[in-house]
Amino acid sequence: MRIGGVEVVRLASEMMSSSSSSSSSSSAVEMLNLKEASNWWSDVNESPIWQDRIFHVLAVLYGIVSVVAVIQLVRIQLRVPEYGWTTQKVFHFLNFVVNGVRAVVFVFRRNVQFMHPEILQHILLDIPSLAFFTTYALLVLFWAEIYYQARAVSTDGLRPSFFTINAVVYVVQIALWLVLWWKPVRIMIILSKMFFAGVSMFAALGFLLYGGRLFLMLQRFPVESKGRRKKLQEVGYVTTICFTCFLIRCIMMCFAAFDEGANLDVLDHPILNFIYYLLVEILPSSLVLFILRKLPPKRGITQYHQIR
Repeated sequence: MRIGGVEVVRLASEMMSSSSSSSSSSSAVEMLNLKEASNWWSDVNESPIWQDRIFHVLAVLYGIVSVVAVIQLVRIQLRVPEYGWTTQKVFHFLNFVVNGVRAVVFVFRRNVQFMHPEILQHILLDIPSLAFFTTYALLVLFWAEIYYQARAVSTDGLRPSFFTINAVVYVVQIALWLVLWWKPVRIMIILSKMFFAGVSMFAALGFLLYGGRLFLMLQRFPVESKGRRKKLQEVGYVTTICFTCFLIRCIMMCFAAFDEGANLDVLDHPILNFIYYLLVEILPSSLVLFILRKLPPKRGITQYHQIR
């Protein structure tokens, strides 16, 4: 019995040693996998070939969205040429311009990075973002007009407010560029990014406010109302998409302002650029253009149908 007890203790000790060795091996494998993943990320980021490939993929994606927007613009113009520049036509035109400019910038992304003075880099990278804000602020304006008209409230002040807000945004951003050109210090770059984070949050709240109000108003319409369900889906989807994309942009701009590892205005963060621009511009634009793809009717068009 004594010998048996010693044998049991020995076997237990061997099992514990084996288990400990297996656990150590598993940890070592996990560490090796993490290291390889980290090396892969670094290798792609530091490779000029991969940088160019990713930027060119972004250029192609932006180009596709731009072409889709201009095709839709032409279709609308052929359908209702007598109505001139409706809100819907301006929206698609701005989408065409924003995505087209982004495509050109990413085609020549490496050349842009080495432009002098350095302020030109900031302008070329930031102008499409400002135009993107204007494009989707136009959609907020349209929804606000629908909401107030349905409640028999005057909308005379909405368009002047839209132009005033956009003018203030562009004037402030131009002022920041001029100061950055005069004195290119880190604090000015931080201020510029934080300003645009604030602009993005303002846009997100605009979609939440007027998209939400319009959605709730449509919900109160009689169930048998023609097109009610489809309009509800359109407003709900577009509100969710646009609110999310501007919120992500706001959060990312805050990180980029204080963390060099999240900086988007450099060549050696191509993967981060790809994920960011895919989430905040390419996918939202594609989805919104798809949701609002329906052409307006040829006759009896109303202001609401002008954006559909």
